[in-house]
Amino acid sequence: MMLFARRDVPLDSDASGRFLPWLVAIMVYLAALALISALTMSRAIGHWQEGLSGTLTIQIPPDQVVAKAKSAPDALDRVLDLLIATPGVREAKVMEPEEIERLLRPWLGAAASLAELPVPVLISVTFNPAAEPDFAALARAVAKISPDAVVDTHQAWLGKVRDLARTVQGIAILVVVLIAGCAVMIVAFATRMGLSVHGHVIELLHLIGARDSYVASQFQAHVLSFALRGGMIGLLLAVGTVFLAGEVLKGSEAMVLPELALQPLDWSVLLLLPVAVALVATLTARFTVLRTLARMP
Repeated sequence: MMLFARRDVPLDSDASGRFLPWLVAIMVYLAALALISALTMSRAIGHWQEGLSGTLTIQIPPDQVVAKAKSAPDALDRVLDLLIATPGVREAKVMEPEEIERLLRPWLGAAASLAELPVPVLISVTFNPAAEPDFAALARAVAKISPDAVVDTHQAWLGKVRDLARTVQGIAILVVVLIAGCAVMIVAFATRMGLSVHGHVIELLHLIGARDSYVASQFQAHVLSFALRGGMIGLLLAVGTVFLAGEVLKGSEAMVLPELALQPLDWSVLLLLPVAVALVATLTARFTVLRTLARMP
């Protein structure tokens, strides 16, 4: 194997390459965090979209409900009857104060009291996604009963969240591309330095019949070993960072944040990251050596 190939060029004692594992560790660390952010955001969007699929919420201002109750005690019941009679609607129910408080707690904190807040009356509606009701007609019909009522299909909120997810994913891809570019430049620089330092050894190898490809294999094995070592260090640091962040967020009131939990697919992608970086570094070293030696007289 390349890792255990015979080393005729003493690259391990070369000071110019000793910093390479730590630079690779930093790059893999940053790339892993970027990928974890993108994967976590994508999974959270999927959960949110799945949870909101086939649902809508109707908000009725509390002062309007009180006013309606005085003049027409069955106002809320009329809205519920309208919803149940709407084609495609499976269920419509008024949310209990405890349920509303549980939804607001991540945003307002545990000390918030619904009695002190003008919280609207919320009606949770479940409909058949395959036969969606006419939302515009439904909103007009609800407005006739409660003029300031809001029919929220959650699509606007989901659209903004999807845009945020795409932005995070785009930034993650950009970070990975920039890190790959930095890895190429760093490995090329370190390889050229090694060629310069060990020029006399390379000349001796050429005199005894060694080809450029053999010299390139010496640098490949050296870079592959250092890149894999640094990549694993960076990956372990990234996983440790995510674990600590998850422990800090666990039990906090920031429940609106996505859960930092790695799935099997996420682990597969992360484990491939050090290998991919090592492969890029190895190919860069080979290309740099062959190109540099080809230009020598």
